[in-house]
Amino acid sequence: MKPDLSIRRLLRFLLPSLAGGFFFLFPIWHGGVYTIPIAVLTDVTNAALGKDLTVVIAMIVVTLSAVLTSYFSWISRPGSADGIRGIFVVGHGWVVLRILGMIIGAIIFWQIGPEIIWGKDTGQIVVYDLLTAILTIFVFASFLLPLLTDFGLMELVGTAFSRVFRKLFRLPGRSCIDALASWMAAAPVGVLITTQQLEKGNYSAREAATIATNFSIVSLPFCVVVAKFSGLEHLFIQYYLTVCFAGLVAAIVMPRIPPLSRIPDDYSDAGQQLFEDQLDDGQGLIKAGFDAALRKADDAPDAKRYLRTSIHNLFDIWFGLMPPLIAIGTIGLVLAEYTPLFEYLSYPFVPLLELLQLPEAGKAAPAMLVGFAEMFLPAVIATSIDSEITRFVIISVSITQLIYMTEVGVLIMKSNIPLGLGKLVIIFLLRTLIALPIISASAHLFVF
Repeated sequence: MKPDLSIRRLLRFLLPSLAGGFFFLFPIWHGGVYTIPIAVLTDVTNAALGKDLTVVIAMIVVTLSAVLTSYFSWISRPGSADGIRGIFVVGHGWVVLRILGMIIGAIIFWQIGPEIIWGKDTGQIVVYDLLTAILTIFVFASFLLPLLTDFGLMELVGTAFSRVFRKLFRLPGRSCIDALASWMAAAPVGVLITTQQLEKGNYSAREAATIATNFSIVSLPFCVVVAKFSGLEHLFIQYYLTVCFAGLVAAIVMPRIPPLSRIPDDYSDAGQQLFEDQLDDGQGLIKAGFDAALRKADDAPDAKRYLRTSIHNLFDIWFGLMPPLIAIGTIGLVLAEYTPLFEYLSYPFVPLLELLQLPEAGKAAPAMLVGFAEMFLPAVIATSIDSEITRFVIISVSITQLIYMTEVGVLIMKSNIPLGLGKLVIIFLLRTLIALPIISASAHLFVF
């Protein structure tokens, strides 16, 4: 039986999907770089609020998170963990992290205690740069993301690319939406999409873990910033093509080896997205995707449910992510800046970098690891290195490593994606080892 193609049904799919595609995927020129409308909204909002007010709002959120979490998790009598209350009912470890985040945040905000905590290269980066960006970008992401995910666009694109993505990456085709949203906006947006799709049953645990650690790449504007900061803007095209190719190879290899290959294909109670796996014989992918998109639009949330879900997602990010980000991000930066930990851990990379004929291998080796704490740190190390080839390798590897604790790592650990700290470390190292020879070969080819 042919599906009902009424104008009302078509518009219910088309209008929200086009709006979602515009906000998250449509490139526009702004501030001297290509970016997307949601990033422009974030920049304009941050400029209007000002850094000082944004930080104050962020610290209020962090304080409320720690206080309410302590009350509902440790003091209040047991009750329902549904709705907003459920955001504050967490395990003991997360309670401690939220309290620790509040304490460290206060130290940074008031600049009291040891300067290594609130200094410009540690705590101030976390609170004044990362925290303020997350505060605003997730306001828009939480309210606009359903346009991208709940009205049929992911069904259409996912079905059209299903066979390619299954064959190359062992993933559903809809994961290409994650990649595009991350590439043009920010890696945390891609992780947020992945987490929501896992909870809705559209990704299995293995698929969500694979997508979050292989496709949630940092944004194109950030890559431009890194290239300029490292003095390699004249090699941006070569650098970005190298990042894309090395990232593609890593995305093909990683799902086929542990630990990702050993994560079970368990789905949430919402069930598996059958439209990609059970196409009718002889039915074209575009036709099947269009039919699936219309069915998805039929079940899309009404205005009340849309608003309620968006507010819940925003509060979950604000109250759940921001305090642990302060705690983990600041501690990681302190270890990277003021201790020889990463230098000691990076010793095995020295002979590998020398084997790849990279100058100043000893100085470059720590850059292979410090990106796990914060993605911008390798670029900082690169500025102290004279060799353009080595600087090219450092910043290219840092982008392809993907996992950095100040944003992506904390967001993954907070979600239902089955990746703890140990697995994230292993995946980070594996991605580094896969990408490094490819990027080194490219550097010797392109940099003279």
